[in-house]
Amino acid sequence: MEALKETHFSFPNQTGFYRGKVRDVYYFGDKMLMVASDRISAFDVVLPRAIPCKGQILNQIAFKNLEATKDIVPNWSLAQPDPMATYGLQCEPYAVEMVVRSYLVGHAWRTYNSGLRELCGVKLPNGLKENDKLSISIITPTTKAKEGHDMDISREEIISQGIVSKEEYEQLEDYTLKLFARGTELAAKQGLILVDTKYEFGKLNGQIFLIDEIHTPDSSRYFNSDGYEERQQKGEKQKQLSKEFVREWLMANDFQGKEGQVVPEMTDEVVKGITKRYIELYEKVTGSNFVKYDADGLTERIAKNVSNLFANLH
Repeated sequence: MEALKETHFSFPNQTGFYRGKVRDVYYFGDKMLMVASDRISAFDVVLPRAIPCKGQILNQIAFKNLEATKDIVPNWSLAQPDPMATYGLQCEPYAVEMVVRSYLVGHAWRTYNSGLRELCGVKLPNGLKENDKLSISIITPTTKAKEGHDMDISREEIISQGIVSKEEYEQLEDYTLKLFARGTELAAKQGLILVDTKYEFGKLNGQIFLIDEIHTPDSSRYFNSDGYEERQQKGEKQKQLSKEFVREWLMANDFQGKEGQVVPEMTDEVVKGITKRYIELYEKVTGSNFVKYDADGLTERIAKNVSNLFANLH
């Protein structure tokens, strides 16, 4: 199957271009086109081989969830001209990511397990186990790093350092908790628990917008709700739906993005296996069968669909 590693479009009235870890972004004044490539990253490293279907899967999940939450907060998305592309508003991003957690897992668990009882200014009680449900959903923001790792930061530091004003930060908190509640409802309908996720916000003409992707397996962590309590009582590992399986494969092959480490060989079998897992994630999260679009001539198809959108806009 063909995978889309990168694009080199030149659209009429294009004002700029940016290549991120996994997305190619084309700018048109106060609008933008985000192309979800099949590149995959882990430990802040773009892996050498692209994963067929990955871009389509993440773009379609994100678009579906943006549509399902636009009554809570306006978002950047205006149209999905192609399964791998979304067109929308170019907002000025806030310099923080709003991470929200309902369970003690991942980074939160590692911090807790090290003996600390505070994460991003949020105090945690003693006696918790890995994957335990927290008494309330907590927001543990991070800085948005242009390069390298995002860093934990507290609500108080964000406001005192003037990164976001108190009034606007309180609005971001409100949106974050309401979005997480909606995501939790949508997940429950699919037999899933939304464990943790992140939201990014931006501003345009004085208004706050939700930007980027939401509730995808790359930006969120899910558990299977069936059997969660029993597994927790027995101290068994929870069944997790996220990109974690890619990180686990890398760690099992001695790679965590550290200096001097080499990315393990991504054979055809490994790539096919990752595609298969992403399709399973799509079907679990959306409750819909995944429809593979014809992979032949991916760039030509995207260019044609985007051109058709622009023709209809004018």
